[in-house]
Amino acid sequence: MRTVALFGAGKIGEAITQLLSSSGRYTVRVCDGDLIAAQRIAAPWKNTEAHRLNLDDREGVKKLLTGCSVVMSALPFSCNRVVAEVAAELGVHYADLTEDVETTRFVSSVAQSAKSWFMPQCGLAPGFISIAAAHLVTLFDSVESLKLRVGALPMYPTNKLKYSITWSTVGLINEYCNPCEVIKDGVISQVPPLQGQEIFSLDGDEYEAFNTSGGLGTLCHSLLGKVRKLGYKTIRYPGHRDLMSFLLHELQFYDNRDQLREILERSLPTTTQDKCIILVEAIGQIKNKNVQKTYASTVYHQSFAGVHFGAIQVTTAAGICGAVDLVLNGALGNRTGFIRVEEIPLKTFLANEFGKIYLDEKALGDL
Repeated sequence: MRTVALFGAGKIGEAITQLLSSSGRYTVRVCDGDLIAAQRIAAPWKNTEAHRLNLDDREGVKKLLTGCSVVMSALPFSCNRVVAEVAAELGVHYADLTEDVETTRFVSSVAQSAKSWFMPQCGLAPGFISIAAAHLVTLFDSVESLKLRVGALPMYPTNKLKYSITWSTVGLINEYCNPCEVIKDGVISQVPPLQGQEIFSLDGDEYEAFNTSGGLGTLCHSLLGKVRKLGYKTIRYPGHRDLMSFLLHELQFYDNRDQLREILERSLPTTTQDKCIILVEAIGQIKNKNVQKTYASTVYHQSFAGVHFGAIQVTTAAGICGAVDLVLNGALGNRTGFIRVEEIPLKTFLANEFGKIYLDEKALGDL
């Protein structure tokens, strides 16, 4: 069995631990600054152990990574620079869930001279959505536009924001505040977050979508020269965008994000009764015909081994577990340095023990 160091004992870390442990192929070191949280997550599962994590103690971090094949970071994006540096120093493989563009650029720079591989942004968006989008592009002779839309939403919204805490609040605010990379007229550029609002219906429900940062991961750079237009938007229930824009800009929480985080975490409920909507639409030429192809799927909250997990938990955990498992087992050859998650073929990912959580035969259709 391979040994994995899992940094971060939050909701996503809990699902990652369950998936890896249940496979019977991994030993998991669950590491967190809160030892009690790490122990709570590790206790129910076989081949797991809990450790206290102190990122200020580099020698301690090295000890935690000694003997590990890979470190999987489910920490806030601001913690990942230290983790990447230590992993490179020890020659340990690295994967994370960050949506932060600057953090990914730093990880990429660390990977340039590393003897191990580094694969950031391996969750849902960025992550699986990038794999699905890259696959659609391969079906066309040329692609005019590629639209990515993802939303993690409560099944039963109860407040004005129509939102519940299912993901990192720090990451959420970061996505709503930072510039968004896109491809426009074949050139990488940036657009403002919370702009480009769309209203649409799906399966009888109405949603809105708007620009947010980080969801494309490295896809702009992977598909530059292959698509003329590429953009990513987050899906929410109607009205959410306007209220967040009011909080960030009119009440000026943009300049006090920590206080906004405290307010949201104090005021909004958490839930594991959620769903993740995944939409990828490509329009382009196939044999001189203008064709549209769409990947559309919804993943719902579900139970594994008698434990209930939210949809965002299982999709994010399956994203990183599937990607890491495939790369460790040679799906991309014997690699070192920086790896973009979209290099993993879609059907290879969906056939994986962990990736099959995303498998939706109706969504695949003729794709």
